[in-house]
Amino acid sequence: MKKKSIPDNISNVSQLLEDGLLFCDDLGCILFSNNLAKQYLGENLIGKFIHHLVGIEELKNLNTSYENGVFDDQFNYQIDDALKRSLLIKVKKIENNLFGVLLLDMTLQRNLEKVRRDFVANVSHELRSPLTSLVGFIETLLNGNVEDESTKRKFLNIMDEEAKRMNRLIDDILSLSKVETEEHITPNTNISLINPIQYVISSIKERGLSKQNNLILEDLRQNTNDPCFIIGNIDEINQVFVNLLENAIKYGYEKSDILVRIEQFRKDEVIVSVINQGDGIPEKYLDRLTERFFRIDKARSRELGGTGLGLAIVKHILIKHRATLEIKSTPKESTHFAMTFPLANTD
Repeated sequence: MKKKSIPDNISNVSQLLEDGLLFCDDLGCILFSNNLAKQYLGENLIGKFIHHLVGIEELKNLNTSYENGVFDDQFNYQIDDALKRSLLIKVKKIENNLFGVLLLDMTLQRNLEKVRRDFVANVSHELRSPLTSLVGFIETLLNGNVEDESTKRKFLNIMDEEAKRMNRLIDDILSLSKVETEEHITPNTNISLINPIQYVISSIKERGLSKQNNLILEDLRQNTNDPCFIIGNIDEINQVFVNLLENAIKYGYEKSDILVRIEQFRKDEVIVSVINQGDGIPEKYLDRLTERFFRIDKARSRELGGTGLGLAIVKHILIKHRATLEIKSTPKESTHFAMTFPLANTD
């Protein structure tokens, strides 16, 4: 069979599309791909078979599938990576033995629907307890059953704490919803990774949150003067270090050292670890720490002001920044949260 060629004007216009586009022959062999298709399915697509990449047998013999009316339907495919990107695949016959394959990114729509469901479920479940508490105290006070001023003050203090907890919970639910919805959208700004770390450490010290802990920034890179730029969102990276350092303080020993360690073993990535000394985390719980509302000790977490969403927020911000998180802990000794960030190409 004579190999098809793709006209230059079609190739150029295809790069303007906001969807992935492939041209294939009748056997599903890829003849052309635009940049978004490469982003979705990987580089060097030319010569590969599309059904090998997406696992849809109907794309194996496109002429037969077309004649059988298969392409009246649409195909859904989820990419097996950290983002779990959802694609809607549409196929159109251009001419004999030439087919166009459109890859529509449906991740945002899927995420929005998931966030909507989770938001309703989370709000109805997690706000029920503080609301029940508030309603009970308010009814007691309104009925005049409490005349003692010290008891009234005690009730009001509890109500104040419950109201503040609800406010923190709503803030964290909204933050998590936002980052989950947008985690497939890669940031496009070069930022220094050192600046937010220094800013958060300074802010925590100024606010007196450190329980007399010694917060130490330890840069172990071979050349500490080298730039340390990542492609990221400065506010979200700040939020990562706020959550991790505040957790390190809450669950660490008083007056102990808390390290933020920067290491670089490869040219294209940097590792930032937050390390505290404390009771640690049993190994059986490590894989569940970034689940929303997961708490090892619910009573202690709430006593310390935790919402159970901080590490879930950290996880999704890191996914958005194409970074990874590894958690290690030795009970009664230390806990390490190690994040590996891809470095930006500043050449």
